[in-house]
Amino acid sequence: MPVIKLQSSDGEIFETDIETAKCSSTIKTLLEDCPVEAESDTLIPLPNVNSTILKKILIWAKHHREDDAEENEEEADKSVAMQITPWDAEFLTMDQGTLFELILAANYLDIPNLLNAACMTVANMIKGRTAEEIRQTFHITNDFSPSEEDLQTVEAEVPQEDEATVYGDI
Repeated sequence: MPVIKLQSSDGEIFETDIETAKCSSTIKTLLEDCPVEAESDTLIPLPNVNSTILKKILIWAKHHREDDAEENEEEADKSVAMQITPWDAEFLTMDQGTLFELILAANYLDIPNLLNAACMTVANMIKGRTAEEIRQTFHITNDFSPSEEDLQTVEAEVPQEDEATVYGDI
């Protein structure tokens, strides 16, 4: 199977088979536009992806290489109902900084299933938490003044009018 070389932003070179690299729509399009000869030492620079993240992406891509590409794109479009597989959940267990870098790289390389799974992981970190818990999880400083916080509390307590009361029972 033909091999290509991917160069990370910090200069490290990774060799991988073309089918694994094609998990990235960006690389797949590049290879279609500029066909690779079997004996070629094709080097694709990836200036927005460092070696740590590229290594993780290649691990993920090798695991998902056999996935049907068309089916994956359809699944990625249905991200509302998407479930993270146990393998992906384990793979995406990493520190927040690395996870966010992985999200940026998956977006840059156009790998929708990895992007969706990583974003779902972040969404699960937020789901069901209070604003203060979210701030603690993501190390966000509270920039609301006490009066702004009181206003937020009052707005949260005001019940929303039900459509039936606004428009009557039609």
